[in-house]
Amino acid sequence: QVQLVESGGGLVQAGGSLRLSCAASGRTFTLSTMGWFRQAPGKEREFVAFINWNSGSTYYADSVKGRFTISKDNAIVDLQMNNLNPDDTAAYYCAAGLRRPPYYSDRSYAYWGQGTQVTVSS
Repeated sequence: QVQLVESGGGLVQAGGSLRLSCAASGRTFTLSTMGWFRQAPGKEREFVAFINWNSGSTYYADSVKGRFTISKDNAIVDLQMNNLNPDDTAAYYCAAGLRRPPYYSDRSYAYWGQGTQVTVSS
């Protein structure tokens, strides 16, 4: 089993930045990838970013490309979010244990964190 805990959410003005972190514990040696997803009220959960630290590959949703950066340091995966806008307001979740492709589907992951709220005011 793997446990994931997100942190770093909060309230920020448009144009500001936040850094989210996802700390993994448990059988982390089984992991090589992690994704970030978000869900706004009344909307479906959507893909944000993905990292494979064995290959060094990263992928981003078009809506965040150039503004968000996913990175890994030891057992923590960060999501640096810059130039935030109100459309980025959502609960953000990290996911691990990719069981099958595609990486951008929330159905592909076995483990989820509890989420952290990001609110961007205009």
